[in-house]
Amino acid sequence: MTIDIRQAIHPADMVGYDTEVLRENFLIEEVFVPGEIALTYWHTDRLVIGGATPTSAPLKLETDKAIGQKTFLARRELGICNVGGPGKVTCDGKTFQVNLRDMLYVGMGTVDVTFASDDAANPAKFYLLSTPAHATHPTVLVREADANALELGTQEQANTRTLRQYIIPGRVDSCQLVMGLTTLKPGNIWNTMPAHVHDRRCEAYLYFGLPDDARVFHMMGEPQETRHLVVANEQAILSPGWSIHSGVGTKAYSFIWAMGGDNQDFTDMDMVAMGDLR
Repeated sequence: MTIDIRQAIHPADMVGYDTEVLRENFLIEEVFVPGEIALTYWHTDRLVIGGATPTSAPLKLETDKAIGQKTFLARRELGICNVGGPGKVTCDGKTFQVNLRDMLYVGMGTVDVTFASDDAANPAKFYLLSTPAHATHPTVLVREADANALELGTQEQANTRTLRQYIIPGRVDSCQLVMGLTTLKPGNIWNTMPAHVHDRRCEAYLYFGLPDDARVFHMMGEPQETRHLVVANEQAILSPGWSIHSGVGTKAYSFIWAMGGDNQDFTDMDMVAMGDLR
């Protein structure tokens, strides 16, 4: 298991970043490494983001000096979403079948977490998002069909999409983790524009479902000092609370969004008028 460390960034520092430095700080280029668990520890709200890609053998979630505990989930909770082939996650001896677009919430205090693919030739790709926790909640599997689905956008604005809420108050109890998945309808390319920020929470995005020749232009930065990152399939974005987070693709795509911070109110956002963006 590998853990990359990313520091918290002041927005004033970002103003002078060129493309390479922006990518080094806010883009995770390789989330899924075959046969490995690859993680990024982000000092903003202490999020851990990464992927587990088991092939011929199961993978065990280990702890690390960056975690600072005897086990990974001693003081953490974990959200898992599969974006690959069918697979299994075993938590303290209980096995869950986690298929494409299913999400598993794993509560604080779980000791042993292992990942396995049903078929090594079509491996599962488990996207992982972990936040600090203060209480233990039950481990819960949410199938894609059982998520709370919201139909959003209009064809005129090229942003017709289905937003599915999986780990959210009233559906799955958690300490601070909120997590879901959005899919744009064919022929639609925009998400979340006009943009917003929510300074009480940071966010991470995993973009997936893109053909190899397609890209998403992810908009970021303070509303009056915007930048963009060009994102390929199965790459992840780190979005601080002070940053807008919007994207436009060359083709339709999906993304997993996950938040941690002061509250779990999905509607807690500060909208930015189009005329105020710079």
